[in-house]
Amino acid sequence: MTPKEFFEFCKENDARQVDLKFCDMFGTWQHCTYPIAEVDEGVFEDGFGFDGSSIRGWQAINESDMIAIPDPSTAKVDPFFAAPTVSITADIYDPITKQPYNKDPRGVVKKGLAYLEQTGIADTCYIGPEPEFFVFDDVRYQSTQRGAMYEIDSSEAAWNTGRSEDGGNLGHKVGYKGGYFPVSPSDTMQDLRTEMVEELEAVGIAVEAHHHEVGTAGQCEIDMKFEPILKMADQFMWYKYIIKNVAKKHGKTVTFMPKPVFEDNGSGMHTHISLWKGGDPLMAGDGYAGMSELGLHAIGGILKHGRALIALSNPTANSYHRLVPGFEAPVTLAMSQRNRSASCRIPMYSQSPKAKRVEFRCPDPTANGYLSFTALMMAMIDGIQNKIDPGDPLDRDIYDMTPEELAETNVAPKSLDEALDSLEADHDFLTAGDVFSEDLISTFIEWKRTEELDQIRLRPHPLEFDLYYNA
Repeated sequence: MTPKEFFEFCKENDARQVDLKFCDMFGTWQHCTYPIAEVDEGVFEDGFGFDGSSIRGWQAINESDMIAIPDPSTAKVDPFFAAPTVSITADIYDPITKQPYNKDPRGVVKKGLAYLEQTGIADTCYIGPEPEFFVFDDVRYQSTQRGAMYEIDSSEAAWNTGRSEDGGNLGHKVGYKGGYFPVSPSDTMQDLRTEMVEELEAVGIAVEAHHHEVGTAGQCEIDMKFEPILKMADQFMWYKYIIKNVAKKHGKTVTFMPKPVFEDNGSGMHTHISLWKGGDPLMAGDGYAGMSELGLHAIGGILKHGRALIALSNPTANSYHRLVPGFEAPVTLAMSQRNRSASCRIPMYSQSPKAKRVEFRCPDPTANGYLSFTALMMAMIDGIQNKIDPGDPLDRDIYDMTPEELAETNVAPKSLDEALDSLEADHDFLTAGDVFSEDLISTFIEWKRTEELDQIRLRPHPLEFDLYYNA
C-alpha cells in the first residue's frame, strides 16, 4: 500500500481517525490518535513527533524528541473503536539524523532481514508461533508496604466444583491438567475463541486452529499460520490486542503471563522457524529427522546460544515458574524428533520439504516478538556460518534418565537473573551486522535488573510467612 492507497483505504472505510501504533522494547504497544483531517502524505516522510523519554528504556529527557514514521502497508481497520478508525504501525527514527532508532524493535527485524540476505544463506525466514493464554472471569492483585495478594477465578476451574453458582453448579469443570481438547460443556470458551478468530481474520491474520489447552481455568491456544518474520512480528501485536479486547467485551480478562495458576500447566509460545531462499525450503535433507546439514547447523546455533536467547524469549521473572525441571517444561537444551521435553523439536507430521522446520519450545508469550524472533534467526545464522554441531539428539524420555545423565545435559536458566547473565556474556551473535545494538542489549538487561528483579527482591513473598513466621 502506497501513501496514496492508504488514503483511498481510509476513504473506503469512512475513517474519521488514524491510530498510530508502535512497540516499545518490552513488547507493549503504544498509540496516539489523529483526526483524519490532520494527516497528509507528508507524515510518511516526516513522521509524527512524540516524547521518547516517556517510553520505557528509550531516551533521556534532554534528548526526548523522536519521530514515528508510519508504514502504509500495515494499515488495518481497528475493530474496537466506536468511530471508524484506521490503525497503522510505525517505525521509529531520530529526528536530527533521520536514522532508524537503534532501540526500535521493529527496526531490529528489518536489520535482521537485511543481514540474512547479506550473508547469502537465505532471503526469507518464516515464523509460526503458538501463543497460549488464560481467560479468567475475575482477577485481583495488590502489592503495598503492608501486604500483598493476588486472586484469580474462572467459572470452569477445577477449584470451583463445590461453590454455589447462579442457576446451580452444573459440575462441568476442567480438571487440573485435564483441559486438552475437551468438548463442551466442559470447554466453555468455544464461542469466545471463535469470535477472537473471526476478528483476527478480519484484520488479515490467517488462523490454523483453536482449542482449549491443558490447564484448567480457561487456558486456550489460537494458532496463526506461519508468515515471514516481519509480518508475523506485526501480527503478534495484533494477536494479543484482539484477544484481550474480545475477552473484555464479554466481561472476561485474558493474561499472557506464563504461570498465573499454581500446580497446573503454564502458557508457552512454541516458535516454529525455517529458512528459505528463492522460494525453496532449506531445512529439509537426508540428515537426522529429515533435516539438511544447514538445518542441523541452525539448530546447533540455537542450542549454543540457547541460554542467552531465553533472556529475550522468556523475559519475565514469572517465566521461570514455568521453566522448571521435572514438570514437563522444555528445559533441556537438546534437539529431538517428536520429544516435547527437548527445547528444539523437529515436528514429524509431514514429509514435505516445505514443512521441515525446527520448533523452539522454550519461549512464552510475554516475549517481544520483534526481538525474540530475530534473536532466534540470528542464532541460526551463527550456527550455519560456524557449522555448529547440535550434538546427539535426545529421543528418550527424560523421566527415565538418571540424575548423573541429567547433570551432563545443558539446561535452560532457572531464573531471569541467570538468563540475563547469559545474555550479557553471550550476545556477539546478536550484534553481528549491527542487527542488535549494544545500547539496546545493555538497556534491556539493566531495566530488567533494576525495574523488575530488584523490585521483587525487596518484597517478602506471601509463602515466606508460612515458612518462616514462627521461626
